[in-house]
Amino acid sequence: MEEKSVRTVFGRYESEKVIERSRFLTYSAHVESEEEAKAFIAEIRSKHSLATHVCYAFISDKVGNLQRFSDDGEPQGTAGVPILEVLKAKKLYETAVAVVRYFGGIKLGAGGLVRAYSSSAAENLDGADIRVLEMCAERIFTVEYTGVDSLQKYLSTHTCSLLSTDYGEKVQCRIAVKKREAEGFCADLLDYMQGRIKIENGEEYYAPFKE
Repeated sequence: MEEKSVRTVFGRYESEKVIERSRFLTYSAHVESEEEAKAFIAEIRSKHSLATHVCYAFISDKVGNLQRFSDDGEPQGTAGVPILEVLKAKKLYETAVAVVRYFGGIKLGAGGLVRAYSSSAAENLDGADIRVLEMCAERIFTVEYTGVDSLQKYLSTHTCSLLSTDYGEKVQCRIAVKKREAEGFCADLLDYMQGRIKIENGEEYYAPFKE
C-alpha cells in the first residue's frame, strides 16, 4: 500500500438544489472498496425508486485506480464524468457521490446538465466533512510509576492519540502518532524521560485527521 496522505469524505453528507424545476439531491459517502461504493449507490437507488435518474461517480481506492461513473440515462458525458471530475479536482479518494434527479419538465440541454451535475457534486462536497487519512504508527511505552507524570506531561503537549493505559507492575501506555513523525517523537521522548522508558513498536494503519 502506498503510504501517502489521502483526502476523503468522512461519514455521509446530503444536499439539495432546484434547477429549472428539476430537483437534484446529492449524497456523498466514504467508501473503501468498489463493493462498498456499489452498495451505497444501490441504497440511494432504492431510496429514490421513482427518480428520473440516479447518476454517480466514485474513486474507491487510495491511489485513484478504481474509478467508476454512470450517466444513468442522461445524455452521454453530461452527468457521471462531470461528477468524477469534481472528485478529481478536489483530490478526493475513497469517496462516492450520487446525484438523484427528479425531472421538472424543462430540458436543460447538454451544457446545462453538465453544470447542474458538477455544481450539485461540488456544493455537496464543500459542505461535507473532509478528513485526511494518514499512516499512523502505534507505540507502547512502559514506565515506572515514578515516571508517569512526566510521560503524561509529554503526551499532553505533543500531537498523538492516547489509546489505552494499563496500570500493572509498571504503567504501560499505548499511543498512535503519525508515522512520519514517530521517529522524532520517540527520540525526543527518550531524551525527555532521560532514558527511563521502554518503547515498543505496535501496529501501523491509516487513521483520519481533520485538515
